Amino acid sequence: MPSRGRRSVPTSTARPTRRPLQVAAVGAAALLTLSACSSSDSGSSAKPGSSGSGKLSGEVTVFAAASLKESFTTLGRQFEKEHPGTKVTFSFGGSDALAASITGGAPADVFAAASPKTMKIVTSAGDASGTPATFVRNKLEIATLPGNPHKVGSLEDLTGPDLKVVVCDEEVPCGAAARKALDASGLKLTPVSYEQDVKAALTKVELKEADAAVVYRTDVRAAGDKVEGVEFPESAGAVNDYPIALLKDAHNAEAAKAFIALVRSAEGQKVLSRAGFLTP
Repeated sequence: MPSRGRRSVPTSTARPTRRPLQVAAVGAAALLTLSACSSSDSGSSAKPGSSGSGKLSGEVTVFAAASLKESFTTLGRQFEKEHPGTKVTFSFGGSDALAASITGGAPADVFAAASPKTMKIVTSAGDASGTPATFVRNKLEIATLPGNPHKVGSLEDLTGPDLKVVVCDEEVPCGAAARKALDASGLKLTPVSYEQDVKAALTKVELKEADAAVVYRTDVRAAGDKVEGVEFPESAGAVNDYPIALLKDAHNAEAAKAFIALVRSAEGQKVLSRAGFLTP
């Protein structure tokens, strides 16, 4: 009998004291569970280019016209310095080929084209986000061998029978601009080759595989003393506008927007102007 008394007293007095502890424990566990779920949800929905503090991070993939190589590479390094934890990866080439890659599903965040026509390939396919913005312009120049040994002084001089001339393919913006200038002048030119982008055309002269090439003045400037540039008045009627756009399926949209903002900023325009580009 005494043992029963000892059991009944603790039982009746323990329940009121243990129950609140149990409730508190369950409540604490529930709060921890909710906190963990909230943390998990936040992590799964975070975008690659942002964090809770708004800091940019991750890789930005930029498809850009070959003529932008030097200036965009400079801006890419500047962007990475201003935003530690980011990396800008470039794919340079003919704008038409880049546009075809984008519409074919190639992963990219930004497209900078050398003409509105090639940008339209992307916008017409619904692969751009928003309206492309023109950020620079570019005009043509003749690139000759150093010292201009063939004394090229005009667009008409390129039509001489003994001169080996290369131009960009007419599907490429620099080739379309060259054709426009030639047609406006009533000149007929028979190149020794049509190149897929402006850098390839310039390289032919640098390697002495051609006597002259019709390229952008920015590329002549970038080549330094490897070539000599010759201006011609017909280039004024064949100036190309360069549009830039955020792509619809951008993996890192926030960082991509920030890179576009840098390109269009006063600081970005200084870099592009030094390269020989014209303001829009």
